[in-house]
Amino acid sequence: MPNDARIEAMFDAAKRARRRAYAPYSGFAVGAAVLDEAGAIHAGCNVENAAYPAGACAETGAISAMVASGGTRIAAILVLGAGDALCTPCGACRQRIREFADENAAVLIAGPEGLRRSFTLGELLPESFGPDNLDRDRSSASEPGV
Repeated sequence: MPNDARIEAMFDAAKRARRRAYAPYSGFAVGAAVLDEAGAIHAGCNVENAAYPAGACAETGAISAMVASGGTRIAAILVLGAGDALCTPCGACRQRIREFADENAAVLIAGPEGLRRSFTLGELLPESFGPDNLDRDRSSASEPGV
């Protein structure tokens, strides 16, 4: 779990990104911020498209920004959305986060007022399938019937 100062910096980055969200169809703007293994913060916002579901979630944008900047691991991610319900990552984004994070990575859920709740990725995506599953199974991938 990041310290309070890092969480505040992630919140600020997600808040700035959320202001730039392109959400003319749903009207639901989301911002996200990823803290990578080197301590850098990368932000993204949702970008909708008239051809649903061709849009991109805020988490996807933040992860893409991390990768484009040379980051390789997610230490924590903060997702910021409005409304009374928690704005947790969708199923596809949980899998995207899993690609770059282990089960202990912090997933921080925020509203405009601040942090609402924290989870580990393992709590949100239990018994997940990730890169380590493929690494273990590569030796048997060429065996028929396996």
